[in-house]
This record gives sequence, C-alpha cells and structure tokens, in this order.
Amino acid sequence: MNDFQQLTEILRKFRDERDWAQFHNAKDLAMALNIEAAELLEVFLWKTPEQADIASVKEELADVIAFALLLADKYELDVKQIVLEKIEKNALKYPVEKSKGSAKKYTEL
Repeated sequence: MNDFQQLTEILRKFRDERDWAQFHNAKDLAMALNIEAAELLEVFLWKTPEQADIASVKEELADVIAFALLLADKYELDVKQIVLEKIEKNALKYPVEKSKGSAKKYTEL
C-alpha cells in the first residue's frame, strides 16, 4: 500500500465515522476542492510569498490534498498512476530543449 492509498483509507474512515459519504458525490468534492484551493490563495492575497503564514498554507494545502484524494477515490483512480501519466504527457508537451527556463505555454514553444 502506498502513501496515497493509506491517506485515502484514513480519510475514508474519518468520513464514514461521521456519516459524511452521503455528501461526497463527485460534483461536491470537486467544488470543495476548488473552495479549499481558493482559501489557499487567500493566504497569499496582498502579500509577497515570503509574508504568507506557513501554518495557514499547511492547513489549507492539507484540505486541498484531502479533497483531491477523496475525489480520486470516488472514481477509483490510482493517484500515483494518474500523476505519473500526466508527467509523461507534460514531458512530450514541454521537451527540455525547448522549455528549460521558459514560462511559455507549450503552444508557444
């Protein structure tokens, strides 16, 4: 069992002990993920990155990750596998020789 699977099981147990699975349909999990991502952004609002409160970053990032794991679990996706697949796709879009040191989108390389 990998770390993602272990975290997902812990999240499922926490959710199930509270009978919250009834609220965790894919749409609402995606919405919750977006809301938590916005709360993470709020930590940085009107500040330089160095001024952001690290404790708040940690807390909001944990919420983002938790909802992402629950959404992946809803669709029975292997988190490690889908991330590795995405990295492979991005490697094709952003070859090192064209993208190194550049912030351009792959369509502009």
